[in-house]
Amino acid sequence: MAKALAHPARVRVLRLLVRREGCIGCDIVADLELAQSTVSEHLRVLKTAGLVEGEVDGPRVCYRLSRAGLTRFRAVVAALLLRPARLVANGIGDGSNPGALPPAGAEGGHPCRWIEPARRAAAARRATN
Repeated sequence: MAKALAHPARVRVLRLLVRREGCIGCDIVADLELAQSTVSEHLRVLKTAGLVEGEVDGPRVCYRLSRAGLTRFRAVVAALLLRPARLVANGIGDGSNPGALPPAGAEGGHPCRWIEPARRAAAARRATN
């Protein structure tokens, strides 16, 4: 989802679709003043991310924002914004470094299995320096 939002043209497509209930692909091309193939690629990325839906209407495709995709996006943003508060509430850190991971063995530790060994190795390197 982050990749889909990483390009300004894709953000412009989303803003355009927010202002309109549905939009035919050729209208998006005209509004963005980009090549049709470029707009098609941006729409493909947005569709793959689940942020945009397309409905074929004869020779045209009508695009609109995906309610399910926007709901997922809101949940991801909320989780990112609430994470520091949740960590402090669990007694981990003081919230001053929102990007910090909880210490090894802390409740709610990182879900990736590889992060714990990497964290321990980094702690061992720091201890020997």
